[in-house]
Amino acid sequence: MNLSAQDFHPSEFPDRIILTWSDDPMTTQSVTWRTSSEVKGSKAQFILAPNTPIYLDSVETFDATTQFLEVDSVQANYHSVTFRGLKPATTYAYRVGNEGTWSEWFQFITAPEKGAPFSFIYFGDAQNNLKSQWSRIIRQAYSNLPKAAFMLHAGDLINSTQSDSEWGEWNHSGGFINSMIPSVSTPGNHEYDRKEDGTLVLDYHWKKQFTLPKNGPEEFEETVYYLDYSDLRMISLNSQEIVLDEKSMEIQRVWLEKVLAENTQKWTVITFHHPIYSSGTGRDNKEFREAFKPIFDKYKVDLVLQGHDHSYGRGRNLPSGVANQDPAAQGPVYVVSVSGPKMYNLTFDKWMDRAASNTQLYQLISIEGDRLSYGAYTATGDLYDAFDLIKSEGKQKEFIDKANKAIQEAIELTPGSEKKMTPEEMAEYMKTYKKQN
Repeated sequence: MNLSAQDFHPSEFPDRIILTWSDDPMTTQSVTWRTSSEVKGSKAQFILAPNTPIYLDSVETFDATTQFLEVDSVQANYHSVTFRGLKPATTYAYRVGNEGTWSEWFQFITAPEKGAPFSFIYFGDAQNNLKSQWSRIIRQAYSNLPKAAFMLHAGDLINSTQSDSEWGEWNHSGGFINSMIPSVSTPGNHEYDRKEDGTLVLDYHWKKQFTLPKNGPEEFEETVYYLDYSDLRMISLNSQEIVLDEKSMEIQRVWLEKVLAENTQKWTVITFHHPIYSSGTGRDNKEFREAFKPIFDKYKVDLVLQGHDHSYGRGRNLPSGVANQDPAAQGPVYVVSVSGPKMYNLTFDKWMDRAASNTQLYQLISIEGDRLSYGAYTATGDLYDAFDLIKSEGKQKEFIDKANKAIQEAIELTPGSEKKMTPEEMAEYMKTYKKQN
């Protein structure tokens, strides 16, 4: 049962406190929060985190930028502050609000100098039943990696555009985790609506609650962007605009090639919502793949993290349409994943080296020097998939498949499939997947 917007009405006390980055993660930290519309001004305080109690005569206070939003019959003010001039790899404490309404004190750690090891969490679609079922995924991920550098969300964070109650559930599920670990988010199709003239409209909550980099094309600020963290360049593309509009596709293609050509980071990860190799039945984004895969290959992108298909797939070194396990190929590893409870059956296309249906997953990714380590985990914390990438100076990139250390593949059909699939489709599915075990 979905909660109504009334259950998530704002008050004078700050809620939906979310860390993001709009600038250099080594020296800045952005934070946004929400209050009732009666709160016209709000503040943020921060301090180099002490081992002593926090004494208020030592804190710095900043006035927030405030924006009004009325969506889904809910009126609220969204506030944001970017702390600047910070020291790398340093813990700071902060709180938001005002006299009589301050939040608790939270802490964050700035990004380290280039070359330092770190880890982050990747979530595919959360989308629906957020409070009841997605909450255990983000909390299990946090329990596995409480010192994650950031959390990557690959689109469809919610199900219904302009639904304040669903954003309320999303924020409720993340709770204090969102206030201590920055979110790096890319939009999916469910973050978009259309005007009567057909123009795509991004959910009004997006830019109010996420303060993201504005280094992308002007038309796609805070959805198309990149940020550098230690040895990683993390790039977000707006695939909803790509798959629905040729002009938008070309603008992003040109921008991406420039960003990759200028990239000096050791590792490159790209995220977007619609997979260029789909794991779900009856899905394909051929034009997207043909336009962008050559760029990924040319610049030797390491990892592409996607959502949308509500199943799991992982494959590498792929031409258009079929698998190609050439060990000398240097293309990305492609991953499609889902963290929420909405599930689809697997595709019949045989591009995946590891697949899953009807399984909620989260992924932990670590980078240390020449090694990128990837692990996909179930809702109960079992290792489901794993691999390492080794990138040494002057050598071919090496891929080490570690799925043999994980639990058995979960490839059963989703409940009710027997009523939706023809006998021929059922036979093909059994032939494609069941013979593996």
